[in-house]
Amino acid sequence: MDRNLGLELMRVTEAAALACASWMGKGDAHQADDAAVEAMRKAFSAIQFSGVVVIGEGERDEAPMLYIGEKLGNGKPPKVDIALDPLECTNSVAFGRSNALSVVAAAEHGHFLHAPDTYMEKIAVGKEAEEAIDLSKSVEENLKSIADAKKLPVENLTVVILDRQRHEELVRRVRKLGCRIHLIPDGDVSAAIATALPDSGVDVLLGTGGAPEGVLAAAALRCLGGGFQGRLVFRNEEEIKRAKKMGIKNVNKIYTCQELARGENIMFACTGVTDGDLLKGVHFFHGGAETHSLVMRSKTGTLRFITTRHTFDRMPDYE
Repeated sequence: MDRNLGLELMRVTEAAALACASWMGKGDAHQADDAAVEAMRKAFSAIQFSGVVVIGEGERDEAPMLYIGEKLGNGKPPKVDIALDPLECTNSVAFGRSNALSVVAAAEHGHFLHAPDTYMEKIAVGKEAEEAIDLSKSVEENLKSIADAKKLPVENLTVVILDRQRHEELVRRVRKLGCRIHLIPDGDVSAAIATALPDSGVDVLLGTGGAPEGVLAAAALRCLGGGFQGRLVFRNEEEIKRAKKMGIKNVNKIYTCQELARGENIMFACTGVTDGDLLKGVHFFHGGAETHSLVMRSKTGTLRFITTRHTFDRMPDYE
């Protein structure tokens, strides 16, 4: 994949972020998501590549979502697999909350796990603690091992956890160890990325969230240098059957970062929709808007934080 594809992916996330940001606080998550999807689809059509969605928003009969198996780009080489979330944290946009992102990752064909739309138990850390995590061990063992790797007392760790009822016992156990906890309403992709950024103040992501978001987080951490492990958590037999149909042979397997996002040429781009811990959101001004994006590439380890000013009367239409 050409290195310039990363910047093309950023233009895609910018388009989606700009389209859905105008729905912030209006209480309609569905309209916000639809706006992001349609803008992302149009932006992809202008890219010279043969892309296929392997992590998306649903199956073909669930259009207008960007469905699994949908073809993107103009059909010319290279052949690229795409993982995407046009609007991560739809409710954050609908209700004017923080940490909403538009996210896209790309890898060479066959290099992303085809994760079903179910839950995933996750643990994410930065590079220092990459070898210290093991989902087969207890929360307490993992946190103590991470603290040792980072040469910190365990009570000095900051742990990010999604604020969900299912995490009440996890929160209790982490508090018993004395760790600081940062509860977030949504957005565990940005939280996973934060674990690998030295100035974020975040050391660990723990808990259960969406499996597709787990693949996106793993792609980002492959670019940043960090550790991620995930184990699929199924809600019913139907989800297990669907996972096996998608090629999952061992439904109890613990996946590493390298198994979720394989290869040495992974690209990741995201644009903030609402202000968050990782990126500022879309800021509108008369006649235009400013976006804040992050673009990364695993082959070089390059991180680019990019601020872009868009003038609406000169915006591309991608037609």
